Amino acid sequence: MPAVIRLQRLVAITIVAGSVFWTLSPSAVATQNPGKGGIGAGPGKGPSGGADGDTINASVGAIVYDRSKNGSGGSVGAVSPTTTWTPPACWYAPKYTPAQLKAYMEPIWEAGSTGDQWDAEQREKYVNGGEYKDFNKEKTGKGYFWDSYVNDSYPPGWDKCTEPPFWVDTGDAPPPGIQNAITPEMLAQLAYAEIRVPGTEIDLAPEGTTKVNLPTWAWLDGADFKPVSVTASIPAIGLQATTTAEPVSLKIEPGTGDAQTYPASGECAIGNDGRIGEPYAKGKAGETPPCGVKYLRSSGDGSYKLQATVTWKISWTGTGVNDPQDLPPGEFGADQEVIVQEIQSINR
Repeated sequence: MPAVIRLQRLVAITIVAGSVFWTLSPSAVATQNPGKGGIGAGPGKGPSGGADGDTINASVGAIVYDRSKNGSGGSVGAVSPTTTWTPPACWYAPKYTPAQLKAYMEPIWEAGSTGDQWDAEQREKYVNGGEYKDFNKEKTGKGYFWDSYVNDSYPPGWDKCTEPPFWVDTGDAPPPGIQNAITPEMLAQLAYAEIRVPGTEIDLAPEGTTKVNLPTWAWLDGADFKPVSVTASIPAIGLQATTTAEPVSLKIEPGTGDAQTYPASGECAIGNDGRIGEPYAKGKAGETPPCGVKYLRSSGDGSYKLQATVTWKISWTGTGVNDPQDLPPGEFGADQEVIVQEIQSINR
């Protein structure tokens, strides 16, 4: 039966068969959320699983995220890749023990909505010895049936992992013909989406209100802008990857063409002290700020929206990969209001 037709029929069964199959839906339409509060999520949870009648709990391949070194606080946000790159849309990882797969598959066959031919083919494959005998029960504890997982944001391509469940012995690699079998690099890419970095409201001097043709100093405190990281792992198969984001520069966009940035590019590099820019200090009024902006025209009765965007270098290490490997840089920015007034002169 073509995969698309089988997918549609399995969706129908999901609706008819009840909440157990809505919670743990078929491989091609998996609605599990293994990363954010989903099955097996959270630090410290290793492989587990069981089957109690029609109730299935399968967390052996769910991704565990350690966010203890991530950014925190009310102003944090996710970085946006500077390219069109996106994390994996779906992947294969351990999902079922023999008992779990049996408890999952048999009610589907009994419902009959997938068609007699397909049901018979599946029974032949998993029960009668076509590929597996009695769901591989004799190998219980020696491996897992792998199946698909889906990125919980359902990006384009989420429905491309349509391989039926397949067995992998503990310690073995999945079959070479399986595309999107989970790897440390894929774990790193999924951890990328979990990275959270501090907000980018920059310090300004003068603060809030400045004057036409007066250099306004801008800086970010290095204590807030330090590297953050997230580790993603699948304990059942001993795979892990840590994705790290490091701030490298701040880009200032004044919100108007009638302005001059310092430096001219608007890109302020991070210093050796971890700070971006330099705080204004008394006596520096005549100096050019290393990072800042000079407005050439008043904002009138309104204000300009100054946009400050920090670029973060993203890299990863993981199982078998000790040297940092690059991922696309990320950005996170925010607007803030700046009022620019004309300098008032007094005529005598």
